[in-house]
Amino acid sequence: MSVLHLLGTAGEGGAETYFADLVTALSRAGVAQACAIRPNAGREARLARAGVPVQTLAFGGPLDHFTRRKAAAFAHRHGTRVALAWMNRAARHTPQGPWARIGRLGGYYKLKYYRGFDHLVANTEDIAEWIVGQGWPAGRVSCIPNFAAAPEDAAAVERSALATPQHVPLLLSMGRLHEAKAHDVTLQALTELPDAWLWIAGAGPLEHKLKAMAAALGVEHRVRFLGWRTDASALYRAADVCVFPSRYEPLGNVVIQAWAHGLPVVAAESQGPKALIDDGEDGLLVPVDDAPALASAVRRMLNEPMLRIRLAQNGLARVEGEFSEAAVVAAWKTLLADYGAA
Repeated sequence: MSVLHLLGTAGEGGAETYFADLVTALSRAGVAQACAIRPNAGREARLARAGVPVQTLAFGGPLDHFTRRKAAAFAHRHGTRVALAWMNRAARHTPQGPWARIGRLGGYYKLKYYRGFDHLVANTEDIAEWIVGQGWPAGRVSCIPNFAAAPEDAAAVERSALATPQHVPLLLSMGRLHEAKAHDVTLQALTELPDAWLWIAGAGPLEHKLKAMAAALGVEHRVRFLGWRTDASALYRAADVCVFPSRYEPLGNVVIQAWAHGLPVVAAESQGPKALIDDGEDGLLVPVDDAPALASAVRRMLNEPMLRIRLAQNGLARVEGEFSEAAVVAAWKTLLADYGAA
């Protein structure tokens, strides 16, 4: 009896990374699984290392009549009891069969793609409440958050390897180079933090615009655009403060990951971070699109080492109590067992 995960996106991002994290964690916990995904060499290799069977499928548009059929055949071969769809494209191609269909939602998705599904899982309470508010039966919605973990064997990246001085205050911004992530706000804030350096880890359509903006603001010599990275833990361990100014963010997985690595966080109060962070207790919140406020909060963090330590310790306690791998895997196993798959 197994779980078939379906992921219809091919690129790299937070949801795709967490997909592989959860599948790997469930595999360690003894859950039999298989994955139907769009081709992605890195993801395929990681799932193979976890011992999870993988089939690559097109997950195309409305004229794709083959993905659902092939996914059904793959599901039958692996004795699937639960088909778990990650996001809308996967949900559209999730076949009906002698298995339950569960949708995993990391945002405020269009529920039309999940008609006929047996259960929906949201990764925040706010998303779960929103789903019920759309008319979905409350008894068929669960909230299971993302987990975060800091590998013990992940050493910090050597700053010199990224042409960064050893003793400067170092800010880390993680996320796609997209309007929603507001990296432009961080660059503006950096003009008010003349001693700080900034690493931006992520890829996306705004790369050239953001680099041009850094040059125009005169901060390009203190900014390193790192592209998509597979060594996030090493980056978290190298930085002094995590900045997360997203304009739109239903969860804020970066916040949880920073906490897990003992890194204090300054975030914009978009929906997810505002729900996660207790301002002044385990992080600092600033208004959305407010570069001066972001600079002021970062400056306070850098100038008050005891504040940094307290926020980091409280964040780590939050992870251990609410967002640990053990707690999240246990919640998934309970839900899957309800449908005969764990």
